[in-house]
Amino acid sequence: MDDRPNQAALSADCPTEAPAERILDGVKVLDLSRVVAGPLAGQTLADLGADVVKIERVGEGDDLRTLGPPWVTSPTTELEQSTYFQTVNRGKKSLTLDFARPEGAEILKALARESDVFIENFRTGTLARYGLGYEDLHAINPRLIYCSITGFGQTGPYRDRSGYDYLAQAMGGQMAVTGLPDGMTGAGPMRVGVPIADITAGNNAVIAILAALYHRERSGKGQHIDISLLDSQVALLLNSLSAWMNARAPLPRTGNDHPTAVPNGVFAVKDGHILIATFNDREFARLAEVLGHPEWGQDPRYARSRDRLANRVQLTEDMTEALSHHGKQHWMKAINGAKVSCGPINDMADIEQDEQLAVREMFVTLHHPVMGDVRVAGSPLKFSETPVDISRAPPLVGEDSEAILRERLTLTDTEIQNLRANKII
Repeated sequence: MDDRPNQAALSADCPTEAPAERILDGVKVLDLSRVVAGPLAGQTLADLGADVVKIERVGEGDDLRTLGPPWVTSPTTELEQSTYFQTVNRGKKSLTLDFARPEGAEILKALARESDVFIENFRTGTLARYGLGYEDLHAINPRLIYCSITGFGQTGPYRDRSGYDYLAQAMGGQMAVTGLPDGMTGAGPMRVGVPIADITAGNNAVIAILAALYHRERSGKGQHIDISLLDSQVALLLNSLSAWMNARAPLPRTGNDHPTAVPNGVFAVKDGHILIATFNDREFARLAEVLGHPEWGQDPRYARSRDRLANRVQLTEDMTEALSHHGKQHWMKAINGAKVSCGPINDMADIEQDEQLAVREMFVTLHHPVMGDVRVAGSPLKFSETPVDISRAPPLVGEDSEAILRERLTLTDTEIQNLRANKII
């Protein structure tokens, strides 16, 4: 299979003109990761200005490319890629490479020799078999920051296991605290609807890489970063884990209700539902005033947070009756006006039309000369001096293979043709 994109179609420049200065300008990243956590880390670094080369399997590429439906389909060809792939691979160049073969491993070593960051999420020990482990690459580039992302980490009895987000949610306690309370229809452990362990591990990887780059500026030394999905998920538990470890008081599943802050959840109104969130007695007193029941602020059942928690059911009934007389727009205006958090339960269509998100540039359209327009979420990172640059659409498999080998390693056309003929690239 020839994974090269149509070169004539690719003659138009995909990226728009980049800002004059970006935080990670000049930082070179090799991203050998697949699926979500590692690719998300690489994408964030690309947003910040790093030159990120995505190393993919010859012919097939990242497994996430085929994880669909739904699909993004080229307007001019039959080519299609999963919408999932688009979410974590913008801003990158793609090089296909069979590094399990000696010729491919040597190319990867040559690229690592002049790179700053190396991201991988293979099972522990896999890359070392090909002479591409941390110690191997550290020997040829002591400044290299080598980030490994796995299900369970580089140490411990689970280090050789494979691990995905769902498993990390289950083993890391997320499912124990998510879902409807016991006794309700449908009660039981529930996963979070987005790959929260993957996302958190990817973000943790970025934090660690940036810290390691800062350390290298002072010491001149690279290092090995060890990120695990399970560690990342457990660190997310916050008060749920602290309540158990420090008070032996497991927080129960509470569905849409907050386990300790009341009222804090979904409430029915005349024409649907809204979310109301209070976290202190002052906010509750203001809410009670808006709902037409200022006496609740002094009611011994409701005045203090612990009292509202003990009387959650009765308070919910009282609030539901008060809220039933008006619709969503009325209550959102009135409650937000009282400086109490309140908002709608948005679906994807609502989010796309949200004026706040539009102003914050959280929707970006990228143009790819083969795949056409691809819409992606903008970056949540906002800087006054070095704005994030999102301008390069997710690449096709091997889209940049030849250019990278020419520019980075000065290979000749003949050498590149031989590599392709032998399916090294």
